[in-house]
Amino acid sequence: MDITSGLPESFNPASYDMIVVGAGYAGSVCARRLAESAGFRVAVLERRGHIAGNAYDCTDEAGILIHEYGPHIYHTFDERVHNFLSRFTKWTDYQHKVLANIHGTLMPVPFNHTSLKLAFGEVRGEELYQKLVEAFGENKKVPIMELRKKNDPDLQEVADYVYENVFLYYTMKQWGQTPDEIDPSVTGRVPIFIGDDDRYFPQAPFQGMPAEGYTKLFEHMLDHDLIDVYVNVDARDILEITDTNVHVCGKCYGGEIIYTGPLDELFNLDLGALPYRTLDMVFETLDVDQYQPVGTVNYTTSEDFTRITEFKNMTGQVVPGKTTIMKEYSHAFEPGSGQTPYYAIIDPENQALYERYLERVQNLTNFHPVGRLAEYRYYDMDAVTASALDLSDEIIATHA
Repeated sequence: MDITSGLPESFNPASYDMIVVGAGYAGSVCARRLAESAGFRVAVLERRGHIAGNAYDCTDEAGILIHEYGPHIYHTFDERVHNFLSRFTKWTDYQHKVLANIHGTLMPVPFNHTSLKLAFGEVRGEELYQKLVEAFGENKKVPIMELRKKNDPDLQEVADYVYENVFLYYTMKQWGQTPDEIDPSVTGRVPIFIGDDDRYFPQAPFQGMPAEGYTKLFEHMLDHDLIDVYVNVDARDILEITDTNVHVCGKCYGGEIIYTGPLDELFNLDLGALPYRTLDMVFETLDVDQYQPVGTVNYTTSEDFTRITEFKNMTGQVVPGKTTIMKEYSHAFEPGSGQTPYYAIIDPENQALYERYLERVQNLTNFHPVGRLAEYRYYDMDAVTASALDLSDEIIATHA
């Protein structure tokens, strides 16, 4: 496929049936669907210098395939999503596993049978596990809130341990909150897994990694005769939103607009900035074959960083004598700083601000905000894909 850097002087919005802002999951899925199902001629405008959004991967100086914006682990229960994405990649059989470093001991998370015995000792851990099985059955994820509802001191002990050693400090680092600021409803959802399956997504039927990487997946998805891709293009430079119309390059645009960026930025933050958390990612290449036993180790009781990712453990890539790891440091996002907004901070006040921005575009029948930034919510990759497929269905139906 051809990717053009910048907009050529000959760029004419009127020659396109749809303009897509953003070449991540939401934008790329919509572009492909409308091009092949409705015959739309599509222009994809991407602010960064590459496609694939935060799923972008590339080879570092050591020859190791890394995820530039943090680890992306494919898993889904949605067969339609899986079938769609599988058109553009083959999948490895990777099954994601996460360990928590709890006072120097590596324990599986979600907390499971093995974790209990590591935390409480073989005998006491087995006693507690049998209590859990009696109360809830095996091979089930149970929130610690449900443990507390049983009013059993043993189950309370398990809930307290998981809260204090797996959830509390990690969440304080991730979200910049003190314990009293952490919503109890979030606390209560912290799960344990009653069983021996130590996969992070034990019940997801579709899991793996794209065999050639995520960037290749997007290259295949956007490789269509009716799709033109332009990178290093900030759509805010050519988009203007009025009460009744969308203008592109100074002229009223009659085609469809798929917008996947932050809504507050589209209006120059004039109502205030929507808060996010961002991440500083520190990459290190080490002269060893393997640094840690699994792809991700969470540091839940120590360190300033939240987790370490080792990419070779996820991709299966073989590079003797070298491995690249990445540490993540979470902090508040500063608008206009060039930082990447990763996690929307969802609370009633922020949601109300988002709704005020959304009201400005809701009467525009050809403007469609979609994706985690445009919808101001946390989305896994498969959920973004599902949302984009649903939106594509709606647009296709209106043009049938």
